[in-house]
Order: sequence, then structure tokens, then C-alpha cells
Amino acid sequence: MRKTHLFTLILLSFSVIIWAQEKKISVSEIYQGAFRTEGLEALRSMNNGTQYTVLHTNRFSQSTTVDKYDYKTLEKVGTVVSSADLAEIPSFSAYTFSDDEKKLLLSTEIEPIFRRSRLGVFYVYEIASKKVVKVSESKIQEPLFSPDGSQVAYVKDNNLYIFTIESGETKQITQDGVKNQIINGVTDWVYEEEFSFVRAFEWNADGSKIAFLRFDETNVPEFSMDVYGTGLYQQPYVFKYPKAGENNSKVTLHLLDVASGDIAAVDLNSAYYIPRIKWMNHEDMLSVQTLNRHQDHLTMYAVNAKKNEVSVLLEEKDDAYVDITDNLTFLEDDSFIWTSEKDGYNHIYLYGEDGNLMSQITKGDWEVTKYYGYDQNEDKIYYQSTENGSINRGVYNISSGGDDKKALAVTQGTNNASFSTDFTYFINTYSSAEIPPVYTLHKAINGKKVKDIKDNGPLLQRLESYVVSPKEFSTISINGNDLNIYMIKPKDFDSTKKYPLFMYQYSGPGSQNVSNSWMGANDYWHQSLVAEGYIVACVDGRGTGFKGRDFKKVTQKELGKYEVEDQIAAAKKLSELPYIDESRTGIWGWSYGGFMSTNCILKGNDTFEIAIAVAPVTSWAFYDTIYTERYMQTPQENPSGYDDNSPFNYPHLLEGDYLLIHGTGDDNVHVQNSMRMIEALIQADKQFDWGIYPDKNHGIYGGNTRIHLYNKMTNFIKEKL
Repeated sequence: MRKTHLFTLILLSFSVIIWAQEKKISVSEIYQGAFRTEGLEALRSMNNGTQYTVLHTNRFSQSTTVDKYDYKTLEKVGTVVSSADLAEIPSFSAYTFSDDEKKLLLSTEIEPIFRRSRLGVFYVYEIASKKVVKVSESKIQEPLFSPDGSQVAYVKDNNLYIFTIESGETKQITQDGVKNQIINGVTDWVYEEEFSFVRAFEWNADGSKIAFLRFDETNVPEFSMDVYGTGLYQQPYVFKYPKAGENNSKVTLHLLDVASGDIAAVDLNSAYYIPRIKWMNHEDMLSVQTLNRHQDHLTMYAVNAKKNEVSVLLEEKDDAYVDITDNLTFLEDDSFIWTSEKDGYNHIYLYGEDGNLMSQITKGDWEVTKYYGYDQNEDKIYYQSTENGSINRGVYNISSGGDDKKALAVTQGTNNASFSTDFTYFINTYSSAEIPPVYTLHKAINGKKVKDIKDNGPLLQRLESYVVSPKEFSTISINGNDLNIYMIKPKDFDSTKKYPLFMYQYSGPGSQNVSNSWMGANDYWHQSLVAEGYIVACVDGRGTGFKGRDFKKVTQKELGKYEVEDQIAAAKKLSELPYIDESRTGIWGWSYGGFMSTNCILKGNDTFEIAIAVAPVTSWAFYDTIYTERYMQTPQENPSGYDDNSPFNYPHLLEGDYLLIHGTGDDNVHVQNSMRMIEALIQADKQFDWGIYPDKNHGIYGGNTRIHLYNKMTNFIKEKL
């Protein structure tokens, strides 16, 4: 397909879809990959800023290569390493460069632990000599090159180690690591899940020191799940999981002097959480972010590692909570860029090295949604925002003084940029509800398009033979707010007929479902329902994101109150439309969305006839400390907030048809939630449908599982709605 006038061609292709549908999308096609989009392989920009590398796997031989490409031409210019040339490594699944790009760390035999954590066998590959060195004979976590590339630090069995590449010597740094008790250098379950990081150690700029966190989870309660497997007896899986109001790990910060092996503890004034550590450019200076248990008071400390002295660099307070991000960037003089919601919207700020505010860089009634980085040579900050509307995303640059802003990629829809190391180029990924991902190369300074890279024209051509209906975006006035909504109507829609309404939502704090972006798996499933004569709608109510701090944080201490009110009110208002059958209204959701759909069919029993809840929370007392207490404080402090919105406290309200689904191996939202809901419904003498998936985690996938799950939900909808 020629790529000139790309958007025109794609829009024409979409118009063909509207008139040429024949087949209905099936669940098996969705989960067998029939509508998978073509993407770019994950690329790593090289230090020179003009080239990047990509990992390729030969699907026939399973050998892997790291290939080098030129940004300007997008042509391959060489191969950095090929597993076909390595006797020790038949293949590898990931790679990391040393800072000087003379060595690679190659990942093999990777096995998952939880959502982000992995164990694996790792090798160092020296590019010039082609020498391969195994880091450890056993599986390890989070290996990281020293700044000069001569050593690799890693965690094994909850202890921190350093491997010296040239000598092959391994030194164990900590000695006290014990499973379910003491962890050094990686996070516990709740930090990994809710603060979104695993590696809890960092080298300083010259490699003379390592800062690391130590987790003492001795007093954290244990949670046990049965793993059924295929054997004669099930096996218990036990791990530390702090539920709301229970003990968390005691987390402390420590500094390792690499040469001497001495370890010093850092006094952070009894900090409760330590969600981020980051070295500054000065080799002796470390930044440390801490939070109190309520997470409404963030303190960023500057730690002088040479003197082990601590000073306050910045403080942020919020009546609700302060978000943790990775948007902190230190400039050459250790002044720094930071994002904050303190003016009511998420924006970018510049602070001096002493922590004094120098300027607010971005301003307006819109949100910065991604901070990409700072080009100090050109004095340009690159970011993504909602300046083009809360359901859209655009890419911009701006000076550190807050002027000379340029729109780089702002076509209505979702634009997301990946920049070269020196900010010469960026690859833009664009999609909308009508256009699947399109990849283009641009100049970073002005956004000028250099070249088309790839589009998904073949997917659009494939969809020409299917029944596909467009999303119609608008807003709906509910409880004093204009809420974003999309609606999908049958292709042969007749305004004189009555259609059942099926609503989808997630509704969790800061989330967004109503987005002008290409379809995911749930969207294709919704299309299959629309083709059967249902109208599908989605409303982002109060508590969701990208419309300012106050809109997002109004649900504080009352999760499930205002969000449920908005979904019930939206369903009632939509039912007033002449083409909606008000006696046939359903709602569904997963996780927080399952919590919501369960509440909706109970508290909205005069509005909803059916509800589907997948892996729902049924009491926030069952969920983890960091997430839950951020929004609810503890059950001891806020008992009514927990009890009034926990659906198993009012099962007697069930009047409609309810389908409850959970995986027994869910380490995140434990199946305990559904078991308690089931028991409450039984004791209230309420009939309902349910499905349990053995050993499946929060995603409920693997083998035929997703096909079975979505066919089950489809059949339930067809039978009950």
C-alpha cells in the first residue's frame, strides 16, 4: 500500500468498512489474533541519537539478533549480536546496553514472579571481543551494569550481589535476606504492584556507591492461595500481602560503599513509604521521595552520601493524595524538572538545585499526560497532553521558561512519541477510534514529518468484510458534570426501534475508558454484541482522570459512591432516548469495574436488569494497603467508607441477573472477594450465575481461557438481556 496521503487512504478504507460488512466478529477470532495490529518492535535509541537498535526473533530457528538501524533512512546498518553466533546462548528475550554501549546484558530463561518481577539467567556480551560471560549460575533478578560497565549488581534470594566481569568474581553484599522476611534491593509485593517498580537499588554517577532499599516484611500478614495444577494434591502458595489497615513492610534506605563494602543506614525521619530513589548528577547526591501512610504528604530529600547528611529538597501536600511518577529529571547543575497537580491540573515545574521553585512551565485547564524529557542543548521540554481535548493526546515541546511552545503531533486522536537519545528525532504512534496505529518519523524540534514508517492498512482491509460500527463520542450531563461518553449503535440502526443497552466501565481513580484511540480486545467484543442488536455505551464518571484534580479526587474516602451514582444516573438518562429499551439495561466491568457493576445492579436494581463482574473487589478491606489507603485511609479510620460501598453488605438488593467470574490464582484481587460475595448472596437466598477459573491470575488468560470466558459472558448477555 502506498503511504502518500496516508490518512486520506485510511479514512477511505474506513468508509468502505461502513458499506461492505458481511461477517460478525467472533470471540475466537478476537483471541486467536485475527485483528492484531502491526506495530514496531521495541526500539532502543543509541547514544549518538542517529541510530537505534531492535530485537528480532527468527520464528523458524528461534534465534535472536540485536540489529542496528539509522533513524533518517530507517534502513538496517548492522547487527550488534546474533544468538546464532553464540554457542552458550541459543536465544535471548531481552537486552540492555552498558552506558558506553560496549557491552550487552542478555536475558534468557525468564520466568515471571508477579506482575512486573522476573527471574532469569543473564549473560554479558562484549561487542568488540564477542566474549560471553555468565553473570550467575542460578536465576537472579534485576541485573544492572555499573556506570563504567565493569560490574553488574543484582539480587538473588533477597540479597544484593556484585559481579565483576573481568575477574569473574562475585561478592555478596547483604547477608540477611530471607523469603517472606527480609528483602534487599528489590521490592515486596505491594510496592511492585502499587508503586510500579521492582529494582530497589541504583548505582551513583561514578559507580562508587549503591543506594538500596531494605524491606522487613516479618510482621506483614501472609496470604495463602491453593495452586491446583495437575497433581494429586493441590499446593499452597504463601506470600506476604498487607491488606488495608494491616502492617506494611518496614522500609529503610542504605548506602553501600562499593570499594570497602561498608553499608550505612540513612535516617529519613521515620519515613513510612519510600517509593522512589534517584541519584543526581553529582556523584555524592541522592534524591529520595517519601510518603506518609495516608500518602497526602510527599517529601523529597537530598542525601549527601559522602557525609550521610539529609536535607529537605521539596514537599508536596494534598487534601486527598499525592501521585508518584517517574517525571523527575535532574539537569546538569542538579536543578530539576517535576510534575505536580498543585494548581488543579497536572503540569510541569522547574526547581533550582536548592529546591526553590523557579517557574511553572506549562499552564492551563488541561493535563500533562506524559513527560518525555528535556533537551538541554535546545532548551526544549517534550511532553504529551490533553490540550486538544480530554479524550485526545497531542505531543508538544516548550522552553524551560514556559514560552515558544510548538505543537509537534496533534491530529485529533492519540499521539504518542518515542524520542531519540539526543532529541533529534521522534517516532510518532498515532491512532483514533477510526484509524489503527500509524507510525511516522519526525524532527523533534519542529515536528516536521521525515518519513512514513508503517500503517495498518491491511487490518482495515480485513475488517471490510466484517460488521463494524463507529464509536460516537459526546458528553452527557450527569450530577452537575459533563461526562465523556461513547456509544456504538448497530450498523442497521433504526431510530424507531427499541434496543437493549449494555454499558461498560472501569471507573477507578484517574482511569479513562472513553478515549479517541484504536480498538482493543474488549472493543472488538463490544462490536460482536452490537452486531447482534445491542447498543454499547461507556461513560467516564467522577473519579476518572484527565479532567483536573478536583474531578479525579472527589471520590476520596468514598470509593464506589459517586462513581456508582453516575453510572446509574447515566443509564437512566440514556434509557430516556426513544430508541433505548429501558427494561433491558446491562453493565459489566473487570477488577474495579467488577466492583462497580456489582454495586450498580444492587443499588441500581430499578435500573439494571443484568450485570457481569470479572475479578471484582467486593470489600476494600480485602485489598492492599498502598492502593486502598491512598483513596480510603484505613478501615479503622473510615469504617463507613468501607462498609457503605462493599456490595456483600447488601446482597438482599439483588433483583436482576448477575454473573460473577474470578480466577483462583489471582494474587492481586484475591478470589476471597468473590467467595464472600457468593456466600452473602446464598445466605440472602439470591440466585445468580458464576464461573471460577482454576489457577488463573487477575488477567484470567492462558490456552483457551479467554475464549471460554468471553463466550460465557456472550451467552449470558444473549440469554438474559
